[in-house]
Amino acid sequence: MAFQIPDDLNPALFPLAWMIGRWRGNGHGTWPGHGDFEYGMQIDFETNGGPYLHYICQTYKTDSKGTPVEPISMETGFWRPSEDKKNLEVVLTAPEGWSEVWTGTIDGARIELVTDAVARTNTAEVEYTGGSRLYGQVEGDLLWTFDRATTNHQLQPYLWARLQRVA
Repeated sequence: MAFQIPDDLNPALFPLAWMIGRWRGNGHGTWPGHGDFEYGMQIDFETNGGPYLHYICQTYKTDSKGTPVEPISMETGFWRPSEDKKNLEVVLTAPEGWSEVWTGTIDGARIELVTDAVARTNTAEVEYTGGSRLYGQVEGDLLWTFDRATTNHQLQPYLWARLQRVA
């Protein structure tokens, strides 16, 4: 799907412009005690004219045709590029009981993030302590990886996906 940079895009967002829109596809994961698994994923990056992107990511179980049938999780937050347009701050929250602050770098269509802080509620589903993420555009698709650490497991591959632009 062709993408056009919005005429009224806030200049602070130029390094992230390629991400704006809806992305959908299939993902894979692995975790000790859970083994390997697959899921569907949709990510939306939107702008309202401010110097940030609003982000929402949803994962879900799919049927044999790839149609979503049951939600797994979601997260939402804001992506804020720095004035130099080479660095990035991301604030995310998830219904499983945690919020994260991520910092990272923008290198063309490659974004690397690491957690700066993770706050968990007393009833958080996982004792999540930190992570690293990579977002990149390859052959027009959005490739995404998420390595995660918990109180019981060192940082290790957790989720990855290849998503296509749908809007």
